[in-house]
Amino acid sequence: MKTIALFAALAVLQTVAAHAQSVYDIKVKNIDDKDTSLKAYKGKVLLIVNVASRCGLTPQYKTLEALQQKYKDQGFTVLGFPCNQFNGQEPGTNEEIKQFCSTKYNVTFPLFDKIDVNGDKRSPLYVTLAGKESPFPGDIKWNFEKFLIGKDGKILKRFEPRTAPDAAEVTQ
Repeated sequence: MKTIALFAALAVLQTVAAHAQSVYDIKVKNIDDKDTSLKAYKGKVLLIVNVASRCGLTPQYKTLEALQQKYKDQGFTVLGFPCNQFNGQEPGTNEEIKQFCSTKYNVTFPLFDKIDVNGDKRSPLYVTLAGKESPFPGDIKWNFEKFLIGKDGKILKRFEPRTAPDAAEVTQ
Protein backbone atom coordinates (compact mmCIF):
# COMPACT_ATOMS: atom_id res chain seq x y z
CA MET A 1 0.00 0.00 0.00
CA LYS A 2 2.83 2.41 0.84
CA THR A 3 4.40 1.69 -2.54
CA ILE A 4 1.19 2.62 -4.37
CA ALA A 5 0.87 5.83 -2.37
CA LEU A 6 4.50 6.68 -3.11
CA PHE A 7 4.02 6.13 -6.85
CA ALA A 8 0.83 8.21 -6.81
CA ALA A 9 2.61 11.04 -5.00
CA LEU A 10 5.48 10.93 -7.50
CA ALA A 11 3.03 11.04 -10.42
CA VAL A 12 1.32 14.11 -8.94
CA LEU A 13 4.69 15.82 -8.38
CA GLN A 14 5.76 15.10 -11.94
CA THR A 15 2.50 16.55 -13.27
CA VAL A 16 2.91 19.69 -11.14
CA ALA A 17 6.54 20.04 -12.21
CA ALA A 18 5.64 19.66 -15.88
CA HIS A 19 2.99 22.38 -15.60
CA ALA A 20 5.36 24.67 -13.69
CA GLN A 21 7.76 24.43 -16.66
CA SER A 22 5.35 26.46 -18.81
CA VAL A 23 6.84 29.86 -19.49
CA TYR A 24 3.43 31.39 -18.74
CA ASP A 25 3.21 29.98 -15.22
CA ILE A 26 6.61 31.14 -14.03
CA LYS A 27 6.43 33.74 -11.30
CA VAL A 28 8.37 36.92 -12.02
CA LYS A 29 8.39 40.49 -10.77
CA ASN A 30 7.89 43.44 -13.05
CA ILE A 31 10.24 46.42 -13.05
CA ASP A 32 8.04 48.03 -10.36
CA ASP A 33 8.70 45.04 -8.04
CA LYS A 34 5.14 43.68 -8.34
CA ASP A 35 4.60 39.91 -8.42
CA THR A 36 3.31 38.72 -11.77
CA SER A 37 3.74 35.97 -14.36
CA LEU A 38 3.88 35.84 -18.13
CA LYS A 39 0.22 34.73 -18.42
CA ALA A 40 -0.73 38.11 -19.90
CA TYR A 41 1.41 37.23 -22.92
CA LYS A 42 -0.14 33.83 -23.57
CA GLY A 43 -0.88 33.43 -27.27
CA LYS A 44 1.75 36.00 -28.33
CA VAL A 45 5.13 35.53 -29.89
CA LEU A 46 7.74 36.64 -27.34
CA LEU A 47 11.34 37.71 -27.63
CA ILE A 48 12.82 37.33 -24.15
CA VAL A 49 16.11 39.19 -23.70
CA ASN A 50 18.49 39.65 -20.78
CA VAL A 51 19.38 43.33 -20.97
CA ALA A 52 21.95 45.73 -19.50
CA SER A 53 22.41 49.48 -19.72
CA ARG A 54 26.21 49.69 -19.62
CA CYS A 55 27.11 47.12 -22.24
CA GLY A 56 28.58 47.51 -25.70
CA LEU A 57 25.39 45.87 -26.95
CA THR A 58 23.08 48.30 -25.12
CA PRO A 59 22.21 50.08 -28.40
CA GLN A 60 20.19 46.94 -29.21
CA TYR A 61 17.49 48.56 -27.06
CA LYS A 62 16.76 50.81 -30.05
CA THR A 63 16.24 47.85 -32.39
CA LEU A 64 14.27 45.90 -29.79
CA GLU A 65 11.92 48.87 -29.39
CA ALA A 66 11.61 49.19 -33.19
CA LEU A 67 10.58 45.50 -33.34
CA GLN A 68 8.09 46.10 -30.56
CA GLN A 69 6.50 48.97 -32.45
CA LYS A 70 6.52 47.18 -35.80
CA TYR A 71 4.97 43.90 -34.62
CA LYS A 72 3.03 44.67 -31.43
CA ASP A 73 -0.31 44.75 -33.28
CA GLN A 74 0.44 41.33 -34.76
CA GLY A 75 0.66 39.50 -31.44
CA PHE A 76 4.35 40.04 -30.64
CA THR A 77 6.16 41.55 -27.70
CA VAL A 78 9.68 41.95 -26.41
CA LEU A 79 10.25 41.19 -22.71
CA GLY A 80 13.38 42.65 -21.10
CA PHE A 81 15.01 41.09 -18.04
CA PRO A 82 17.87 43.20 -16.65
CA CYS A 83 20.88 41.22 -15.46
CA ASN A 84 24.06 42.36 -13.71
CA GLN A 85 26.01 39.09 -14.04
CA PHE A 86 28.28 40.16 -16.88
CA ASN A 87 31.00 42.55 -15.70
CA GLY A 88 28.51 44.51 -13.58
CA GLN A 89 26.97 46.13 -16.66
CA GLU A 90 23.54 46.57 -15.04
CA PRO A 91 24.36 48.00 -11.59
CA GLY A 92 21.34 50.29 -11.23
CA THR A 93 18.16 49.86 -9.26
CA ASN A 94 14.97 48.91 -11.05
CA GLU A 95 13.90 52.56 -10.96
CA GLU A 96 17.21 53.67 -12.49
CA ILE A 97 16.96 50.98 -15.18
CA LYS A 98 13.39 52.00 -16.00
CA GLN A 99 14.40 55.67 -16.19
CA PHE A 100 17.40 54.92 -18.40
CA CYS A 101 15.38 52.78 -20.81
CA SER A 102 12.56 55.28 -21.14
CA THR A 103 14.69 58.42 -21.51
CA LYS A 104 17.59 57.09 -23.57
CA TYR A 105 15.76 54.55 -25.79
CA ASN A 106 12.04 55.33 -25.38
CA VAL A 107 11.43 51.70 -24.39
CA THR A 108 7.74 50.79 -24.20
CA PHE A 109 8.09 47.01 -24.07
CA PRO A 110 7.72 45.37 -20.65
CA LEU A 111 10.72 45.35 -18.35
CA PHE A 112 11.06 43.11 -15.34
CA ASP A 113 12.99 42.85 -12.09
CA LYS A 114 16.75 42.38 -12.31
CA ILE A 115 17.53 38.65 -12.27
CA ASP A 116 20.33 36.12 -12.47
CA VAL A 117 20.40 34.16 -15.71
CA ASN A 118 23.20 31.76 -14.69
CA GLY A 119 24.44 30.05 -11.56
CA ASP A 120 22.87 28.87 -8.32
CA LYS A 121 20.43 31.81 -8.19
CA ARG A 122 19.32 31.43 -11.82
CA SER A 123 15.79 32.73 -12.26
CA PRO A 124 13.15 29.99 -12.78
CA LEU A 125 12.43 31.63 -16.14
CA TYR A 126 16.01 31.06 -17.26
CA VAL A 127 15.99 27.53 -15.83
CA THR A 128 13.14 26.91 -18.29
CA LEU A 129 14.78 28.82 -21.15
CA ALA A 130 18.34 27.51 -20.82
CA GLY A 131 18.30 24.70 -18.24
CA LYS A 132 18.89 21.01 -18.84
CA GLU A 133 15.29 20.41 -20.03
CA SER A 134 15.35 23.28 -22.55
CA PRO A 135 15.66 22.55 -26.26
CA PHE A 136 18.53 25.08 -26.12
CA PRO A 137 20.36 24.31 -22.86
CA GLY A 138 23.49 26.02 -21.61
CA ASP A 139 24.68 29.08 -19.78
CA ILE A 140 23.81 32.51 -21.07
CA LYS A 141 26.98 33.88 -22.67
CA TRP A 142 26.45 37.62 -22.29
CA ASN A 143 23.91 40.42 -22.17
CA PHE A 144 21.30 40.57 -24.94
CA GLU A 145 21.01 36.83 -25.54
CA LYS A 146 17.56 36.25 -27.00
CA PHE A 147 14.93 33.52 -26.83
CA LEU A 148 12.04 33.38 -29.29
CA ILE A 149 8.88 31.87 -27.82
CA GLY A 150 6.02 30.74 -30.06
CA LYS A 151 2.34 31.55 -29.52
CA ASP A 152 2.00 28.11 -27.93
CA GLY A 153 4.64 28.96 -25.30
CA LYS A 154 7.30 26.70 -26.80
CA ILE A 155 10.89 27.86 -27.10
CA LEU A 156 11.54 28.14 -30.83
CA LYS A 157 15.03 29.58 -31.08
CA ARG A 158 17.95 30.95 -29.11
CA PHE A 159 20.06 33.75 -30.52
CA GLU A 160 23.56 34.85 -29.58
CA PRO A 161 24.00 38.27 -27.94
CA ARG A 162 25.54 39.82 -31.05
CA THR A 163 22.66 38.66 -33.28
CA ALA A 164 20.81 41.84 -34.17
CA PRO A 165 17.20 41.80 -32.95
CA ASP A 166 16.04 42.63 -36.48
CA ALA A 167 18.23 40.03 -38.23
CA ALA A 168 16.30 37.96 -40.76
CA GLU A 169 16.84 34.80 -38.71
CA VAL A 170 15.01 36.46 -35.80
CA THR A 171 12.18 38.22 -37.61
CA GLN A 172 11.25 35.33 -39.90
